[in-house]
Formats: sequence, structure tokens, C-alpha cells
Amino acid sequence: MGDFNEIVHVEERRGTTGLTQSAEDFKSWIQDMNLVDLPLTDWKFTWFRGNSCSRIDRVLVSLEWLEEFSDAHLRGGPRGLSYHCPLIVEGRKLRGGPRPFRSLYSWFTHDGFLRMVKEEWRGLGELQFTNKLKALTGPLGRWHKANFGEIDKMIIKFEEEIKRIDDMVSNGVHDGTLEARRKALVKCCERWYVRKEVHWKHISQSRHVNEMDRNTRYFHNIASTRRRNNRIDTLVINGRLVRNQARIKVAIREFYKDLYHQEDSPIMGFRDGLVV
Repeated sequence: MGDFNEIVHVEERRGTTGLTQSAEDFKSWIQDMNLVDLPLTDWKFTWFRGNSCSRIDRVLVSLEWLEEFSDAHLRGGPRGLSYHCPLIVEGRKLRGGPRPFRSLYSWFTHDGFLRMVKEEWRGLGELQFTNKLKALTGPLGRWHKANFGEIDKMIIKFEEEIKRIDDMVSNGVHDGTLEARRKALVKCCERWYVRKEVHWKHISQSRHVNEMDRNTRYFHNIASTRRRNNRIDTLVINGRLVRNQARIKVAIREFYKDLYHQEDSPIMGFRDGLVV
């Protein structure tokens, strides 16, 4: 942890429109070493000088460290007279509220997903909307496990069948039916590859990787880190920075009560995997 004197994303330096070669090299090095760049929860930049702002201070951890300290998160402290703000790694667990209802982009790649949701929704009758969402989590969880719980096994199954056909062709067995079956298997296998990629890219939202990585352990840890840091532990209320979770919950609740009270017909829908 410390001042690496380099950014890895364009938005980490004010006024920048592209990364330098040294920044690209640093970004690649982080990925090659399978390091996780801990997200900063309450600061956008860590270095200030006049009108210049950058996030050049960071904490890079190994997968083994992240597994050992799974509840750790990173925040910035007041910089005082320094150009840099201090980085604080905390291990305390924050008490979160009820989990939001979420959907995964990968579900929409399955032909039967929307049909299943419509059938389950109609079967819930006249329950309130929020109670319906809560009741829907059970069927969704079972459907996800049945259709996406063994993605790797499904891919391996198709790959083995394709290889078996290739072996038959190598031994001189070939006809139109065999070729048609191979094309169908390849199409199914490609569909599962897409589902797997969409699934992990959505969960991880990793900016470190442009293409799908076979290192699923890396993606698991990126996803876990994002979930830990994708929550509000500080909030500016009436000009004051508040860390008390009870006060934060009350302020958020009152904000949305006022917001929806002003709306004649609030619109419900999916956005970024959340129902809003």
C-alpha cells in the first residue's frame, strides 16, 4: 500500500482522456500478478495539488490475503496539510440492512427465464409488490441453481461430445447427420460460454479485465470485494459527514419517502441488476 504515482483508469485523474503507456503497463502488471486493487469507499481522488487531482495511492492485495481478511475494506482519511490523503484498511464488519432484490444479466440469456418469472408472479396472487419480490426470491434461487449452478459441467459435457465427434471424423466416420449434430453442439456450447462470461462480468464488474479470464478464483474474489464495498458506510447529511448506520438509514428512508411522495406515479423497473 502507498503512493504508486500512477493511475490505472482514466477517471482516476481529473481532466485525463487516456492512459499513458506507463499506466497501461502498471494496469497489466496488477492483472498479471493476480492482485486485487481494494476499492476506495469514500474518496474519488487521493492526491491534490492546486486544481490537479489523482488517485495514485492504493492498496494492492493478493488473493490469499483477501481470503484471510475477507471483511476488510478501504477508506480515506483527512489529508490535512499533505498532498495525499491517508489510506485506512479496516477489518470491522458493517451491519447492513435487508438485501436488495437483484437480477443477473445472464438470466436473460436463457429462453425460459421470463416465462418462469411470469408464471411465478401470477401464482403469487394479490400480494403487495414488495412481498411478491420477497416471495419470488425462492423460485428464482431454485431456478438459478438448476440452470446456472453447473455451468462448467455443461460446457465440459458439450466439449466432450464435440471431441467425440471429431475423433469419429478422424477415424474416417463422416456423414451429414454427424456434421449437423456437431454444429448444433457448438452452438449450444457457445451459448453457455456467453452465459458464463455475462454472469461473472456482471458479478465482478471488474475494470481490471477486458476479456473473460479462466481464473475463476480471481473473479470470485473480485466479486466478493465489490459486494463488501458496494454499500454506504458514510453519508453527508446537512453538510456533515455521518458514519452512524442508524442515522444513515433514517436519512435514506426519509429521502425516498419525500421523493416518491412528490411523484404522481413512480415507475418500477430493473436497472443495473436492482429493482428501483
